Amino acid sequence: MIISCKETSTNTDTDTEEVEVPSAAQIIEEMGPGFNLGNSFENGYNSTIFNEIAPIIVTYERAGMKHVRIPITWLEGFGGDHLADEEGNVDFENARFLELKKVIDFSIERGLYVVINAHHEREFKENYDGSAEFNDKFTTLWTDIAMYFIDYDYHLIFELLNEPEGAFGQWGGEVSPQDPRGLMLTRQIASVGVEAIRATGGNNTERVVMISTNGQGNHNQIDDVYPNKQALPGGGNDPYISIQVHTYDPWAFCGQNGDNSEFPGVAVIEQSIRNVAAHGRLLGVPINYGEFGVGRDGNQAERNTDLVRSFYSTVVKTANSEGMSTSVWDDQGWFGLIDGSPQDGYSFVYDIVPTMLAE
Repeated sequence: MIISCKETSTNTDTDTEEVEVPSAAQIIEEMGPGFNLGNSFENGYNSTIFNEIAPIIVTYERAGMKHVRIPITWLEGFGGDHLADEEGNVDFENARFLELKKVIDFSIERGLYVVINAHHEREFKENYDGSAEFNDKFTTLWTDIAMYFIDYDYHLIFELLNEPEGAFGQWGGEVSPQDPRGLMLTRQIASVGVEAIRATGGNNTERVVMISTNGQGNHNQIDDVYPNKQALPGGGNDPYISIQVHTYDPWAFCGQNGDNSEFPGVAVIEQSIRNVAAHGRLLGVPINYGEFGVGRDGNQAERNTDLVRSFYSTVVKTANSEGMSTSVWDDQGWFGLIDGSPQDGYSFVYDIVPTMLAE
């Protein structure tokens, strides 16, 4: 497959006619079903080369996906390679960043929404204490990113911090997700990031910014982290905020060492998603399910079942009926959804994606 890509997306042309920005709710709904480009720019397990990634994007886009979420690690490197230094300054000449930019531009040119984030950043999440040292680093990181992409239109979305954990609170960790300080720090880092992005002006004043829940982004934490509008960045007065949540619930079923016997039933899955949607309406904030899936380490045959396909389909269809978007997790491994190669093309495994997208 031969793929062409312009170095600069047409969405960055400041001479083009100004486009009216849809509301955050419209954007989230238009994002519809999408996919994660997992285990690539956040850890390098999969390729970070544009020419090898482009056929994956085309495969998903042709199947009906409307957006791509690109997990990115900035403050931590892999292979000795960092996108940002210890103070959060981004190296935009980094070879991996230049490949990332090609992926972003190509996806937008094909009509997809694109979500970029700060993904692992483990040391930051483990040690965050609300101090100026950490807040300045986070501000520098997102100021740099926001300024670089300032001329991109609303099809580019910023997600501040994937799965807040560590000091923010995580299951089985030193800090419980219910810990009041962990909840406070989760709200604080969201405000720090939003303020940094909005301060850059231009298109970033109306760009959708996604904030997260603690407990690794668990969807059940939404009412604990954001119990009311006042708990949101700007006191709930920023109209371009979205909340991203994840669900691998129950982990005994969804996790890579899970078992199909732990499936709780479609009704339970549906109700948990509708509860999140109801709280989003209470806050007046649209919701994106940024990760969900079923993985198996060594027992992939369990994924090739109607039961597992029903989980994926239930998440997408329930979220869609509530005006929420979904970004299915694909790591090309335990949670993999495609098989193939850039040279020979890709196909979907276990009929999960076609079933998920079926009307």
